[in-house]
Amino acid sequence: MIQGGELRSPDHIAIATGLKPNRGSNMALPPAPSWVDEFKAFIARGSVIDLAVGVIIGVSFGGIVNSLVKDVLNPVIGVFLGGVDFTNIFIPLNGKHYDTLALAQAAGAPTVNIGLFINAIIQFLIMAFVIFWVVKALSRINLRNLGAATPPPTMTETLLTEIRDLLKPAPPA
Repeated sequence: MIQGGELRSPDHIAIATGLKPNRGSNMALPPAPSWVDEFKAFIARGSVIDLAVGVIIGVSFGGIVNSLVKDVLNPVIGVFLGGVDFTNIFIPLNGKHYDTLALAQAAGAPTVNIGLFINAIIQFLIMAFVIFWVVKALSRINLRNLGAATPPPTMTETLLTEIRDLLKPAPPA
């Protein structure tokens, strides 16, 4: 019976859901959907784990390349270009003059950061160059592995093959 907007009888629950609750027992969780099992299998595959390791190494390598560009290459390039600091090549959009990008940003001025864009291009080119050589080296290694001759069978394999051949029934003559 419904009293105060609540179902008071287990029979009403059974009618509404098609399930009767067992009194005194804990209700089990519903079975996991099939996609959960598929996802677990997907994550457990070696290639996904290898990909995750590659991403982590790539992010770390990106930090190294970022430092190389910002702290090593840009100062050297700047010296050859007459002391230009790429990080301070910017256009303030409010029409005022600022000596550095940090001062413009502190003043809240909108800026077009040309120097930072140049840094990003240099970083991209270095990353692309390194990835090119890594892929090239890995493809050479894989080609060598594919062309390698298979080792001869071990003594155990040879003996087992002979035993198998002896146990085969002879064809009728």
